[in-house]
Amino acid sequence: MQKKVSCCVVAIALVCACLLVPDSLLAQDKKITIGGKNFTEQYILPELAKLLLEKHGFDVELRTGVGTAIARQSLENKQIDMYFEYTGTAYTVFYNQEDIAIMTDPVKVYEWVKEADAEKGLVWLDPVDFNNTYTIMMRKEDSEQLGVKSISDFGRHVEKKPDDITFALEAEFWERPDGFRALMELYEFQMPVRAVKRMDMGLTYLALRNNQVTSAMGFATDGRIAAFDLVNLDDDKNFFPVYNPAPVVRKEVLDKHPEIREILKPLAENLDTDSMQRLNADVDVEHKDVTSVAKQWLKDKKLL
Repeated sequence: MQKKVSCCVVAIALVCACLLVPDSLLAQDKKITIGGKNFTEQYILPELAKLLLEKHGFDVELRTGVGTAIARQSLENKQIDMYFEYTGTAYTVFYNQEDIAIMTDPVKVYEWVKEADAEKGLVWLDPVDFNNTYTIMMRKEDSEQLGVKSISDFGRHVEKKPDDITFALEAEFWERPDGFRALMELYEFQMPVRAVKRMDMGLTYLALRNNQVTSAMGFATDGRIAAFDLVNLDDDKNFFPVYNPAPVVRKEVLDKHPEIREILKPLAENLDTDSMQRLNADVDVEHKDVTSVAKQWLKDKKLL
């Protein structure tokens, strides 16, 4: 009898000990670090993920504001646990692929990079349903006046009047395989080096709006395109791949916390091109705080 009582006392003590584990230790067990690149959308997406994970008890640290190469290296080197990558970027930049039939098909390119990265212990979760492809922009007024509607039109105009064109781009966009040098090769034109103006990504839209350049690179989901009365030129030779973003998570992290997949799934189910354009515009045009913008969207969708 005494032995049974002793066992009960020990069991109760163990239960109490578990109940008295500090919250800090529990949170530490559910700690996750999310990375992000250095443009508005890549600040918003990690913030949305952070808020959803925190709702489910995770302690989340954000490490955003870096280039594509550093974000990828940080994931592979276990300095971060996840970040949002774009299918077209992984396909063309990380794996140097160029099959148009794959890279312009959202399902095919997603399955291709998902399978390739699985061999590296990286898991692609559900992709978000918008295509944040690169775009070549002009002011709407100039586009209409010059009759430049496509990138082919743009190339012909550059060849005909090279002194009339200036182009704003981010430095990374010049060298990458889905960037401007490769685009010029496919569209068979050559812009004078003096006409190319390198600047931070967010400044390309402002430079174009303020007549500091006549054309610029951008992202299709950026809210400033409509707000600044700019237009995207038609990629009539299908140069740019599909760029659907998806959370890419280290497998060991997902194995430890498989619930992450379901926690982040609402982003894939609810974010579309219009939503992302509005979120980007709230930050870039209305100058609202990234956290408050992300939190309000989640509340509007009844996810927070």
